[in-house]
Amino acid sequence: MAKRSSWAALLAAVVILVPHLAQAQAEPRAGVKPKPPEAPAKLPKVGADKTKGLDFLFGALKAAPDDVSAKHVEARIWAIWLQTPSDTVALLMSRSKAAMDARQNEVALKLLDSVIKLRPDYVEAWNRRATIYYLQNDYGRSLADIQQVLLREPRHFGALAGLGMIMQDLGEEKRALDAFRKALDVNPHLEKVPDLVKTLTEKVEGRDI
Repeated sequence: MAKRSSWAALLAAVVILVPHLAQAQAEPRAGVKPKPPEAPAKLPKVGADKTKGLDFLFGALKAAPDDVSAKHVEARIWAIWLQTPSDTVALLMSRSKAAMDARQNEVALKLLDSVIKLRPDYVEAWNRRATIYYLQNDYGRSLADIQQVLLREPRHFGALAGLGMIMQDLGEEKRALDAFRKALDVNPHLEKVPDLVKTLTEKVEGRDI
């Protein structure tokens, strides 16, 4: 019950912030902007039973004894998330990825807009569009899309980590810490996130005495 209420509180924070950030853009960072966790280039084949498969895999992800084992499980989760509901959506998603790789973000956004109009229940279209908006420092739109991802899949560690990055950029360190902790609760083997949690914990809650 406590865990469910904490998820609700995090989503509520996103809902509250979205209207205030609708036009907000952060100052560009110096250097390369870090990306939220994303799917590996090569994905394994997975079965069609998404719900049962995901429940099992998230349990396996938490129980993974090491990072190598966790990466195999994580890849299977991404593979299920990226399963497309139609050939049309598959083509649009493939083209959006190619456009992103070519840094043609406006083209990718138009393709993802089309996917969302066709299949608003397809989580990865929202997640990919949120990533592009994040990379463009358009945090209002990115948060709105992250909200849609988490409403449909609250265990989406990529979206949770992305939420933490946005909150950190906006100086909302407590909310950033909450998001990163929830991402790690789902996937304890996320790269770099444990270090972010450690740094933010020291800032937000103070060092252990």
